[in-house]
Amino acid sequence: MSLTVAIDGPAAAGKGTIARAVAEHFGFAHLDTGLLYRAVGRRTLNGEGAIMAAQSLTAEDVADADALRTPDVAQAASQVAAMPEVRAALVDFQRAFARRIGGAVLDGRDIGTVICPDAEVKLFVTATDDVRARRRHKELVGKGHEVTLEEVAADLAERDRRDAARITAPMTAAADALLLDTSTLSIDDAVARAIERVGQQASAAI
Repeated sequence: MSLTVAIDGPAAAGKGTIARAVAEHFGFAHLDTGLLYRAVGRRTLNGEGAIMAAQSLTAEDVADADALRTPDVAQAASQVAAMPEVRAALVDFQRAFARRIGGAVLDGRDIGTVICPDAEVKLFVTATDDVRARRRHKELVGKGHEVTLEEVAADLAERDRRDAARITAPMTAAADALLLDTSTLSIDDAVARAIERVGQQASAAI
């Protein structure tokens, strides 16, 4: 069986947590597509051109996820993600992953709208700006980063603006996506709803 689950949404809304839980529950492969752009962004911070970095990206570039989750890498990732040439270089990799035998879950910003518009299941995970800022601040502080809540909120706002306003593949919910607002919904409940939706489609595909 080849079933694709596309999960989109802004940073710190909980889409990664939900994606990992869904993948584990069904035994699907999981790809955090944001790591691809973070890996490209990190290479640009080292002086490499964004397009060349995207075209030559390897599995080793995304092996250390923690090293890719710093504030400076996040900003660089958002900047390179707005470049059509970078996005084009990474499309084939993502689409091939999505159609692997055994099922796949991909989370990002444009999975259900651009990368996998024919995905059997589409989810859009969101939360209020305040909730997302507090979550991300707690996460960063827990990893030893010295950053204020105000700085995190400003960073998220800038990334949201850039992701939603870019000409190529702006972040938006697919028309047929299930909306999960985790600012009023616990992660456990959100995961349960996601699993229910995927289970329905998996049964229909048998």
